[in-house]
Amino acid sequence: MAVVVPGLLGGADAVLVNGVAPGLELAVSLVAAVVLLWRRRFPVAVFAATLPGIYIGYIWFAPMIALYTVAARRTDRRLLAAAGALLALAHFVPYPLSEPAWDGPREAALSAVDACVTAAAPVALGLLTRTRRELAARLAELTRSRAREDRLLADRAVATERARLAREMHDVVAHQVSLISLQAGAVQISTADPAARDGARTIRELCVRTLDELRHLVGILRAAGGDAEEPAPRPRLADLPRLIGVSGLDVAYEEATNAVVRPGRYPEAVERAAFRTVQEALTNVRKHAPGARVRVRVAEPDGARLLVEVRNGPPDTAAPAPWLPGGGHGLMGLRERAQSLGGTFEARTTDEGGFVVRAEFPGSAGAASTGAPGAAGAAERPGAAGAAERPGP
Repeated sequence: MAVVVPGLLGGADAVLVNGVAPGLELAVSLVAAVVLLWRRRFPVAVFAATLPGIYIGYIWFAPMIALYTVAARRTDRRLLAAAGALLALAHFVPYPLSEPAWDGPREAALSAVDACVTAAAPVALGLLTRTRRELAARLAELTRSRAREDRLLADRAVATERARLAREMHDVVAHQVSLISLQAGAVQISTADPAARDGARTIRELCVRTLDELRHLVGILRAAGGDAEEPAPRPRLADLPRLIGVSGLDVAYEEATNAVVRPGRYPEAVERAAFRTVQEALTNVRKHAPGARVRVRVAEPDGARLLVEVRNGPPDTAAPAPWLPGGGHGLMGLRERAQSLGGTFEARTTDEGGFVVRAEFPGSAGAASTGAPGAAGAAERPGAAGAAERPGP
């Protein structure tokens, strides 16, 4: 509509001024009105095509609209001055030149003023429109800059809070784990029972490993995304046998899957998610199904996906149930971890009274597209592998 309306105004002006009788004046006036359809793409050429209309046909709308478009879309001041001067001359100089146009100097001066105003008005309006458009763009840029500053301030506040939480976590967790390690060391030295000694040694090893991972994690949190030391090597599928060995559970691990799932076949984020899934599932078994038999299976169902399944039977009623704190977010975190990598997650009870945790992750192509740093970061949230959600009966 904004393209057609100027052309219609120019056509109406041409007919009102020159009538409907065919002639040169009507022809150049109608041409000036029609070329306005291309004024936005070729403003200078369209303006030049409308000049005969004001000089020969004495129309105003088409050349003034064309000059307004030149002023609104071109920043060259010399071009604007030349275009305005041409429009004023075409308006001031009579057509044809042989006929007298003014009866005296007074009428000539009035015609000159009229021509200058006719040329200056569209130029001024075009400059005003262009300035307004530039101011709107500048205001939008300032708004975006302000939003970026607000995000930076929010990130700084998050970084400060993250550093505070890191200090609290280090002070509380490290102190308690150190006490556990000391107590286990005392038991290892004082007891004469070989089984108790082996158990105390395992506890000390786990405490040392936990403190080491805690130290690196605290370093990352305190760095708040800046340059920091590299984190400790993160768990992969090859670390599952070690995890199962220190779990203290009756676990059957399908060793044959190691020949199927080759090391390095999947991205690090996928292997880490698979490891955390097994780790969380074993933690839940210790909490809610003590004495239950567990089967861990890692396979590739179709050669393009990684399947991780942890299935446990009903708990042993004779085994004591340890009291372990939990926030109820473990399985939720595993589900978010799998979905962030483009996979699926399932956790449900079985008909035998046990529980099964099953996660599938895409192959190299899917994981590479969704397991970007953002996905990997989401997979490493403490809640994902932290407190467990009750899966057992």
